[in-house]
Parts: sequence; structure tokens; C-alpha cells
Amino acid sequence: MPVHPVVSSRFHLLEGIESFEKGMADPILRARLDEFMSITGAPAPPTVEVGEDAAPGPHGPVPVRTYTPPSGGTGLPCLVWLHGGAFRMGDLDMPEADWTARQVCERAGAVVVSVDYRLCVGGVTFPVPHDDVVAAVRWVRERADSLGVDADRISLGGASAGGNLATGAALRLRDEDGWLPAALLLAYTTLHAVVPAPSAALAPLLAEIPRLLRFLPEDRQGITENYLGGPSSRADGYAMPANAVLDGLCPVLLLNSEYDDLRPSAEAFAGLLATAGVDVRQVVVPGMLHGFLNLHTGVEAVDRALGLMAAAVRDGNGLPR
Repeated sequence: MPVHPVVSSRFHLLEGIESFEKGMADPILRARLDEFMSITGAPAPPTVEVGEDAAPGPHGPVPVRTYTPPSGGTGLPCLVWLHGGAFRMGDLDMPEADWTARQVCERAGAVVVSVDYRLCVGGVTFPVPHDDVVAAVRWVRERADSLGVDADRISLGGASAGGNLATGAALRLRDEDGWLPAALLLAYTTLHAVVPAPSAALAPLLAEIPRLLRFLPEDRQGITENYLGGPSSRADGYAMPANAVLDGLCPVLLLNSEYDDLRPSAEAFAGLLATAGVDVRQVVVPGMLHGFLNLHTGVEAVDRALGLMAAAVRDGNGLPR
């Protein structure tokens, strides 16, 4: 289907902006970026109990934000959630983090733990963000009772770079702890150091997207090398899970944006999972660009995607069909 009008109607605001970095530095361009990113007519996000805490980690405390249904309870399902941002941007207040956590918390009756992993800026590189995520998941497991969580119903997920980190953490926890989350929830993520070329069907769709919103090979190379602190050839299976042995991984829900240069990575990864005998469901979210979880639930496609995520968390090992 065409790009959703809630997005395409604002493409004109991006004309002449060469990069997000340059746009953010120029007051006039910044105003246009802010208008493009603004979400008008958004329904109020669910009201849930929110708390701040920190998990001990090898690089220092890892801030986490917990979301708990107002009714509380014990033995609740749980989602450990990781925002995106190309490994170098993002925080717990962005809609992709806060709104997503609130929606899953309410819809699934689940505790959501949103992780403020260290970003790859100022010389920080892999494995620091990866270590932070592993530490946060271990903290949730160890504190399951006090969080009101069923330790056997902890799922792990993330969007974009957060999905990469979630998958890498699950693989490491499998290998080091003999433990796996109940399910992995991955939204518009990338698992390859070099993203596969788009299919013949996808390529013309991508041509409709403004350059600023694309992830062309040179863009992806810069993101990967910044994350790894060097060339992509140094990526192991924890940094880029397409390089990993995937056997025995938990069920995986992949939500792909229809219009996204990174979609081929998730599609190829789904094939690798299936070959390894992993239960995987892949869903293309129609009309959406990369980052659609930053939009609100008044957009039907976003509402349906959040419903699938909540069902996967609520049902544990079973993926919604």
C-alpha cells in the first residue's frame, strides 16, 4: 500500500536537509525537523505505574525504567525493551521507548523494563551497550519476585538497533547462562553488518522515500563501524546475530516496516531462523517507514503491531498467529 498519509503528507518538510546532524544544528532546519517528527492528535498514552532503578553492570550502573499495571499483581509476564537510534541516539523518553512500554504494559498486563543502555558516542563501542543489556536482563531475572514477574515469562525485545542488541543478548544468555527469554520481539531491526540488497519488489518502494529517511549502504557502514569501533569484519554473532549459530533460540516475532532499507536484513534473518528450526513469525507492517513505533495508536497499522507485541508477551512461548 502507499506510504501512510500521516507520514507522506509531511515529506516536504525534509527538503534540503542533508542529515539529521546538520538539521539539528541549524535553528531553522531544526524547526522543520521538529514539525516532521511531531505527533499531532495522539491519544493519551496509558496510565501505568512508573519507577526508576538501575541494574549493576560491568561498565557501571545501567538505568532502567519499570512500567507496572496499576492493579499490580504477581506472576506477571514481562518484557525487557530496548529503544533504537543507530546505537548512538535515543533515550527512555522517546515515544518508541516510553509509549511502547506503556502500551505493552496495559495491553498484556505485563511489567515492562525499558533499558537505558550506553550509547556509542565519545569512544564507547561494542561490547559496552551489549554488556549493559545482558546485565539488565540478568537483573530482571534475579529480581523477578520483587518485580511481580513470572521468571519463566520474561520476553526480550527492541526496535532498530535495540532489536539487534536484544538478539545478541539472547544469544549470549543462551551460551553463558543456559537461559532464553520466552520470546524475542524485534521491530524494524537489522542483524547484518552488511545489509542484503533489497528485492526487486522492495527497491521501487524505497525510491519513494526522502533521502534523509533512507539507510543506504554508506549510511549503514558508518553506523556499523561506529558501533563496532572498526570494520564490519570484526563483528561476531553477538554484535551482528546473522553471524551466529541460531539453533535453540526462543520464538521470534519480526515486525518489518514496508518501506525500509533495513527490511532485507530482517527478512534474511527470518530465513536463517527457520533453517535453524526456530519458531519465527514475520509480519510486514503496511504503509510504514522505519521507526513506526514513534507514531501513535491512532494509526491503525501501529495499533495492530502493538497488539501483536502484547499478545506475544502475554502468551509467553506462543507467537500470535
